[in-house]
Amino acid sequence: MAFSEVFLQELADRNDIVDVVSGYVRLNKKSGSNLFGLCPFHSEKTPSFSVNSDKQIYHCFGCGKGGGVINFVMEIENLSFPEAVEFLAKRAGMPMPEESRDDPAARRREQLLALNKDAARFFYDQFRSPAGRPAQDYAARRELTPATVKKFGLGYAPESWNSLTDAMKAKGYSEGLLLQAGLVRKGKNGGVYDTFRNRLMFPVFNVRGNVIGFSGRILGDGEPKYMNSPETPVFSKSHNLFAMNFAKKSKAGSVILCEGNVDVVSMHQAGFDNAVASLGTSLTPEQARLISRYVNEVIIAYDNDGAGQKATARAIGILEKLDVKTRVLTLNGAKDPDEFIKKFGPDAFRNLLDKSEDQVDYTLRNIRDRYDLTNAEGNLSFLQEAETFVAGFSGRAERELYAMRLADLVGVSADAVKQDVESVRKRLAGKNKRQAEKQELNLTGKSPVRSIRYDNTRSAMAEEGVIRLMYLDPQLFDRITPPAPSEFTVPELGHIYETLWDFSKTGQPSFATLSGVLSNDEISLLTTILQKPEVLSNGQQALSDYIHIIRQERQDAQPEEDLRNLAASLRNRKGYLDSEST
Repeated sequence: MAFSEVFLQELADRNDIVDVVSGYVRLNKKSGSNLFGLCPFHSEKTPSFSVNSDKQIYHCFGCGKGGGVINFVMEIENLSFPEAVEFLAKRAGMPMPEESRDDPAARRREQLLALNKDAARFFYDQFRSPAGRPAQDYAARRELTPATVKKFGLGYAPESWNSLTDAMKAKGYSEGLLLQAGLVRKGKNGGVYDTFRNRLMFPVFNVRGNVIGFSGRILGDGEPKYMNSPETPVFSKSHNLFAMNFAKKSKAGSVILCEGNVDVVSMHQAGFDNAVASLGTSLTPEQARLISRYVNEVIIAYDNDGAGQKATARAIGILEKLDVKTRVLTLNGAKDPDEFIKKFGPDAFRNLLDKSEDQVDYTLRNIRDRYDLTNAEGNLSFLQEAETFVAGFSGRAERELYAMRLADLVGVSADAVKQDVESVRKRLAGKNKRQAEKQELNLTGKSPVRSIRYDNTRSAMAEEGVIRLMYLDPQLFDRITPPAPSEFTVPELGHIYETLWDFSKTGQPSFATLSGVLSNDEISLLTTILQKPEVLSNGQQALSDYIHIIRQERQDAQPEEDLRNLAASLRNRKGYLDSEST
């Protein structure tokens, strides 16, 4: 999609990157013109994500992602370039250029969202019709009120092979679009049939309030109990949470993480409007990062069974990497939050939330419950596992505090447990260092962006230098014979160089204008390249040196390439002669 440079630059000027990023990341630490926070694109405990207010760029020193404000919105909201531009235009109150409305990918996403909205309306109407009696009866058994049904847009998928298909075709939607939305499936005879049949339907909204998919609970016998929409251009279950569109507006300051959709609906009805659920999966890192945009505390309210405890442990591990405070709810006398509220009432559940354990106490209690602490063998086994857990704490004071608690619990010297914890910590640190070194040795080439490979590091570093000088001072290239993009050993670097060369003919490019031409990985790579220092006072000599290295490396590699071609030719000839002799 082509937007004018003037429009894109005005768009970037009216969407300050610090303001935009601050809506997703808590930027606290400041160093010069850089603000730092925890990266929203990978899990980390120490902030390595920087936003430069002067250059209007972001860069993560951990995962390598970077770029301008448009790239940030593309990455964080999972949008295409035109969609990110429209997102920022709406934010700034700017009208979109008329020619931008011809983008096929954006138009297809709009069609899918419109189809999902109409499908949700169809399911909702079916729920309220005489045909929706099975869903009505189920909702009555779960004590869901008409207001709650309306708030969540709950619906019913009839026990029919083609009711939705026919209704959507009547509205003008094609079979191909229905397939792409996951609302129908291909039949053996070449036709299609409805994906959801005889199910209570839960529309899944994204945080912007669009219907992006569905989750359906079966109302009769059969499997699976819950069925979710497949991955589509507008829906990814690992990146979204059921009811997050409501929970993000809650004044509770926390999120209650539940297992099932019905739990969430019931809790909202009882006044707990910060409840959410993952969509048929355990909590994913992407879902955790979505939560961390809005709150810094999560209360895990999974079921009490073995599967629930396993899912809780996994969620704790993911959330603690994001510096999100985590507490765990222990339900006594009920298998899930919905049952607890119905048995004991909302006030009792609210008291239970206040008494929920933090993640450390919960984990240590689970470890303790696995051992018999009435004998020496059980105490030693408990200490060994608990000390390993405590050794992972980053703060020395925190490690000492819990070491003393462990010592009191089993009746041994606090100093002995402290020493054990520090010993385990050193051993784990050494192990992690060896693993990192081993991984480093296995790499044949280094690139700031993991998806881009550097086979010839010396040439790639020189190619980076050429790009850096092209961006900072294109006039340096007026006095030399510039290298061709084909001389670059890394195709992505060649494409970045070629793009900058094209832009240099009309003026200095900006990240706003480059975002529509370079891929996100290429933009991230360019951002990383520009973080490295370059002395422009000696720019002409540096440029000559970089070009010399590129051409020298290319020349040195040529004989090796010729030898490989000769070897291949001989192998082919040998195979031919062997076949002749038989």
